[in-house]
Amino acid sequence: MHNKTQTKTVPHITVSNLTMTYGDYVVIRDLDFTINRGDVFAVMGGSGCGKSTLMRILIGLKSPAKGSVHYQDVNFWEMSESGRNKMMQRMGILYQSGALWSSLTLAENVALPLEQYTCLSKNGIREFVTLKLALVGLAGFENYYPSEISGGMRKRAGLARAMALDPDVLFFDEPSAGLDPISAKMLDDLIIEIKESLGATIVIVTHELPSIFAIANNSIFLDTATRTAVAAGDPKKMLKTSNNPNVIRFLTRGDKIAKQ
Repeated sequence: MHNKTQTKTVPHITVSNLTMTYGDYVVIRDLDFTINRGDVFAVMGGSGCGKSTLMRILIGLKSPAKGSVHYQDVNFWEMSESGRNKMMQRMGILYQSGALWSSLTLAENVALPLEQYTCLSKNGIREFVTLKLALVGLAGFENYYPSEISGGMRKRAGLARAMALDPDVLFFDEPSAGLDPISAKMLDDLIIEIKESLGATIVIVTHELPSIFAIANNSIFLDTATRTAVAAGDPKKMLKTSNNPNVIRFLTRGDKIAKQ
């Protein structure tokens, strides 16, 4: 048993009555969930359930058909576009591919948001970039190009860039996709380290069970069949208590023995 003092949960992102559509097609409907400050929150579900669409709404790339997204007490989609853009600067995003510019070195990739959104001097940016790359275990790789490093290292470089502006929230889109188990475990460990050092809230879109069980303390399960959320909470508890066959099938990969 841990004797840590129980910290008060503070809502960071509150989603209410959210419906997402593409044209007349309803992707997901009537979503209600809360992501607390400091959570590692997993958005789970099978292919086509709306995970990536939900992330696009949360980061400001697609407006919802109905409902609201509040960051603390601010209604994100009722803000002016300039206000929303300013809030988006407090978000860090790691895309599935890492999304690094192949023609730029790792240092130049990480420097981009700093050059765009801060008034730091060139020396200040250089120092900041060195620090961020060191935080993800890439000290000494500043002048390497993405093609010269492994897939796991590219993910870590993408994470360094996502952290460049010291965001309040970090979003990860399938962070472990394409990685071998050892690299994926290293990335999971790094995500937890970053969360604890930055004090950031982390939202992960993923279907990787080892990552979900290792790092997520809160989650939502989007069900393709009913097009809504059918479970929410700590995924380890969800595995033990849920009676929904789609949730159990996802969390056990169909292995009934896994639910014990």
